[in-house]
Amino acid sequence: MQNNQEQDFPYWLVAVIGLGLYFGYRVVADDLYVQVFNIVSKGVGLTLFVTFVGFFAASVIGLGLALASLSRWLVLRQMARFYIEIIRGIPILVLLLYVAFVGAPALVALINWIGAPFGFEEMRTRDLSLMWRAVLALMVGYSAFIAEVFRAGLQSVDPGQIEAAKALGLSPWHRFRFIVFPQALRTILPPLGNDFVAMIKDSSLVSVVGVADITQLGKTYAAGSFRYLETYNIVALIYLTMTITLSLALRRFERHMWRKEAERKGKSNDQPPIA
Repeated sequence: MQNNQEQDFPYWLVAVIGLGLYFGYRVVADDLYVQVFNIVSKGVGLTLFVTFVGFFAASVIGLGLALASLSRWLVLRQMARFYIEIIRGIPILVLLLYVAFVGAPALVALINWIGAPFGFEEMRTRDLSLMWRAVLALMVGYSAFIAEVFRAGLQSVDPGQIEAAKALGLSPWHRFRFIVFPQALRTILPPLGNDFVAMIKDSSLVSVVGVADITQLGKTYAAGSFRYLETYNIVALIYLTMTITLSLALRRFERHMWRKEAERKGKSNDQPPIA
């Protein structure tokens, strides 16, 4: 038991904190690191915006795809599986380039075709900024992976509880809202949190299309100053700070949820049986 506790001690976190303190000291004490940090950190806001918007939209679409893949209608199931398998088979970088330079012009043409009968002003491809093209690409790419997370979580709910809800006369919407989704959420949260952290890292790919995120600003500064070591140290430090902080916060939230669920079950078991 003692050995297990020693293994569970987060030595890795101590090492990470040590590295963070070292580079933090360098950022404060070294004028070059201060200059690099001031330039690169301007992209933090855009990185977080792209990540949050893309992840929220991908989660909404992923939930819809998961429900469609579990639908009783064959057409919906096949369409959802087709989308999920195709998108999951394309690398995110390739998907980003495809959406930015092929999908975006096609989307603009479709919008113009729909709006023409109503007299809407014609939209040009350049009106759709590269940032929103990047958000669209991350949304499309991650929606397929998140759909599988939701599907696994929904299928983990005990079918007996669903049958009991049907026997009580609950509508499909009420069964999903009050019975299925709250229980599936406990299974969904850990992998969903992992996908969110992964999207923060994959958001660096938007620099390929010129979006001024952390990576793009770092590339631009390094190319002009030839200070590659200092620049990419700062870029890596910023990403590590965001991802590790979010990972620890998500683990704490998961433990809080499990603790509340254990307390709820304990109180339920303490209740006297109904005569």
